Amino acid sequence: HVQLVESGGGSVQVGGSLRLSCVASGDTISRYCMGWFRQIPDKERERVAGPTLGGGIPYYLDSVKGRFTTSQDNAKNTVYLQMGSLRPEDTAMYFCAAGPRCGYYYWWGQGTQVTV
Repeated sequence: HVQLVESGGGSVQVGGSLRLSCVASGDTISRYCMGWFRQIPDKERERVAGPTLGGGIPYYLDSVKGRFTTSQDNAKNTVYLQMGSLRPEDTAMYFCAAGPRCGYYYWWGQGTQVTV
């Protein structure tokens, strides 16, 4: 199955930008639905961005719409999350995930911390 490794997190000032990367190995990401999630301590993990089951416009959490963009480079087997206009409430551990279908995520990376 696929293995996922996130990178690109760090500390950034309010209003700043970061680009997270999720590199996959062991399989090709074109076979999976890839998604981005985030979690803060004592809170449930929430989905941030990713394709939807029916295709079309990607899903974005309401609070990140217009600020975050997800993209996928199949040739590099990598998924990206471009984050802009960052706010303190975006502080979280960010994870990428893969699943056989959108909404069914079975494989997860170890996460990368974003602090605003």
